[in-house]
Amino acid sequence: MDTLAKLFGGPARVRMMRLFLLNENAFELEEIVSRSRVAKTTARKEINSFMGMGFIKNKFITKEGYRGTKKKVQAWYLDPTFQYLNPIRDLLVDPHILLEEDMLKRFRPIGKIKLMIVSGVFVGESKSRIDILLVGDKFRKNVLQQVVKGLEAEIGKELNYVIFDTEEFKYRIEMRDKLVCDVLDLPHERLIDLFQLSTYMISK
Repeated sequence: MDTLAKLFGGPARVRMMRLFLLNENAFELEEIVSRSRVAKTTARKEINSFMGMGFIKNKFITKEGYRGTKKKVQAWYLDPTFQYLNPIRDLLVDPHILLEEDMLKRFRPIGKIKLMIVSGVFVGESKSRIDILLVGDKFRKNVLQQVVKGLEAEIGKELNYVIFDTEEFKYRIEMRDKLVCDVLDLPHERLIDLFQLSTYMISK
């Protein structure tokens, strides 16, 4: 992240650019601030910059307001015709770059992780239903939620994750649970494997 931040002018810009690159829908200002975890003044500054370079476009969308009233609010979305779109996407959404951003260090405070598998956005696999699979016991779920939210802000995409305690995961493996099998059958990386998953599955 440090290198990309220096290259693109700061972490806030990287976060906001990833938000637009990884999502097709339009975002109003409050959504951009919340999902990218940037100050409102910073968001406005970057939006103006993105508009000036042709990276995003704006439009007005109708929202339901107080007591069912309708109101129009301004929103912004990625311009698919931006001339440097593909090179920027290749750089900012490179799965290897996302994985290198201290993943294990981020998740360490949630508790003892026996198995951590990443798929989906982290390996460039669009078919995967899960981005992160965690197996362990007595996880600090409130800490996990904060870690995931922080990661979502930096990546620019809502992450799909699932957690299992050890016994439940063993049961799902033995029953050939569809969700777990889908994750293991599609491209993925095991960042932690104290479970020795390959050996365990062979024994079953």
